[in-house]
Parts: sequence; structure tokens; C-alpha cells
Amino acid sequence: MIKGKCDCGKVSFQVEEVRDTVTICHCSQCRRTSGHVWASTHASSEELSFIAAEGLAWYASSDFAKRGFCKFCGSSLFYKMNDKNSVAIAAGCLDAPTNLEIGKHIFVKDKGDYYEITDGASQIEKF
Repeated sequence: MIKGKCDCGKVSFQVEEVRDTVTICHCSQCRRTSGHVWASTHASSEELSFIAAEGLAWYASSDFAKRGFCKFCGSSLFYKMNDKNSVAIAAGCLDAPTNLEIGKHIFVKDKGDYYEITDGASQIEKF
């Protein structure tokens, strides 16, 4: 069982299994909502359960997806496509050790102008 939480602990969860890779999204929306890049793994929605959800709020960030965050501390935690039965989970909120590794970078055409991607993972201009 993998556990995770927001910074203040008012959202905590567990998930049976996550994808073993992290996708790094460089799109402008992810950079704004996370403060830099959005780094996430993925799981089936059925495998995600909440231990504490007092702080959980959802923001409809587009007509096709929403973002889950803590309304108390502001931690960005989840990204969910409205028509999918899966959820992207912020890799940074998972308890260590995660045993995850970077799998790919997406929307690199939109990345910030203040950094380079040098880790050798595949880079996709759009997704």
C-alpha cells in the first residue's frame, strides 16, 4: 500500500498500486498550478481511498479535466480527466521510498525558459 498526503495532512490517502514511472508535464497550466512542473504517477480511481479528505477540493481546470488540491495548505495533489477511470497523483506527495523514476516529459514546447531538461528521459513536444 502506498500512502500520501498534503502538507498540512488534511488530505491523506492510500493507493494499492501506482505506475512505476513519473510523467513531468511542462505545460503552462501545470506550471501555474504547481509552481514549476507537474510531476505525477498514475493509478486506477478504484485503487485510491482517502484516510482524511477534510481539505480535498476540486477545481475544473478545463472542460475535460479537474485538479484536486488541499483547500487549507494549497498542495496540488491530483489531476483527473472527466471521462477516465484513473487519476494522476503528484509524485511529491507520496511517502518515501516511492521507487519511481522519470519516464517522460510532456508539453516540452511550452516549458519555462529558465531551465533545461537534461535527465535523458524521452521528451514529447505536445501530448
